[in-house]
Amino acid sequence: MEKFDVAIVGAGAAGLMCAAVAGQLGLRVVLIDHATRLAEKIRISGGGRCNFTNINAGAANYLSENPRFCRSALARYTPRDFLDLLKRHRIAWHEKHRGQLFCDESAEDVIEMLRNECAAGHVHWRMPCAVHTVAYADADAGAAHRYHLTTDAGHIAAKRLVIATGGLSIPKIGATDWGYRIARQFGLDIVEPRPALVPLMFDASTWAPFAGLSGLSLEVEVSTGKGKEAGSFLEDLLFTHRGLSGPAILQISSFWTPGQPITLNLAPTSDIEAALFDAKASSKRQLSNLLAQWVPARLADAWVANSGLSPQARVQELPDKALRSLAQAFSGWTLKPCGSEGWRKAEVTRGGVDTRALSSTTLEARAQPGLHFVGEVVDVTGWLGGYNFQWAWASAVACARAMSESIQAAKAADGALD
Repeated sequence: MEKFDVAIVGAGAAGLMCAAVAGQLGLRVVLIDHATRLAEKIRISGGGRCNFTNINAGAANYLSENPRFCRSALARYTPRDFLDLLKRHRIAWHEKHRGQLFCDESAEDVIEMLRNECAAGHVHWRMPCAVHTVAYADADAGAAHRYHLTTDAGHIAAKRLVIATGGLSIPKIGATDWGYRIARQFGLDIVEPRPALVPLMFDASTWAPFAGLSGLSLEVEVSTGKGKEAGSFLEDLLFTHRGLSGPAILQISSFWTPGQPITLNLAPTSDIEAALFDAKASSKRQLSNLLAQWVPARLADAWVANSGLSPQARVQELPDKALRSLAQAFSGWTLKPCGSEGWRKAEVTRGGVDTRALSSTTLEARAQPGLHFVGEVVDVTGWLGGYNFQWAWASAVACARAMSESIQAAKAADGALD
């Protein structure tokens, strides 16, 4: 049986960062993953350039049943800290949109950086390697290495166990519910996982008038929910054959729950009602041509047709009541999705290990000594745009530092007793 200070299961963003930091702080670390290819989610992110953080990342950009939980870790490892790491490895980057930061060259640069950081911490690798069972030996029995893992590479014992296995998004690259099963094994609750940052779909009859607009894009304001569960974003919308996608929909999908409607303002920077009444007083233009000032012409035509108006309807011919109703619908188009594109297209998971069972400073289970959860497996979900990677880095660093302090203190105490 091999013995380590820390066993980390999951070699994605959070697992790699946690292993690197813990190793460099002097701990003997083993990093285990069942995949044949390292950090595939990093590799495919940001169109292959890895949207590795967002310069604006803060607790307000995250969703959780316990919204304050993420504050501590995010405050102690910031986007600037990750940029310092990139600088040390001479990785060039750029800001693309609303604080979203990407590699100039390739996501492979980030993977190689993390691999090198692990090498600097003398991290031991077991990959590809499945973990079959996890058992715990109570400290009262005198076992320092309390976590016993049976794996494809043999038996491993560790003083602390870190679960960094992610959520259920993108199963084709290896996502499983393994982390949730381990959490339940040790009595932790799971906030029901569901797809997030995912396109939304509509039933065929509802979507028939707009299915032909696939590929069309425009900036909108999208909103859903009420009170603390409300979300609202000004982002680009993309029409698809089966529904809606693009940054606006990916963002709002994290707030949306089945059965809820979403509301779109198709002209968020204009007063459509005032513009329609001005046009009525001074113009003979067709309504669809007028609406094409604010949205693509194909959408204006489909919108007018779906409103039950004649495609040749002129704004001068319409009664005031019809214009008001049209303006309200244009700036508050309410649609009820029939579902999402699911785990196959979801970028992340909302839900996961209930953070009320974890310490916000150490990411350790309160009722299970030495068991930690970091990254996406935890019920902390960031907005689109680099926020989820920042949570991976921050939670991993917080966990690694806490484990180092605890294990080094225990070693010092043992030395003093000797």
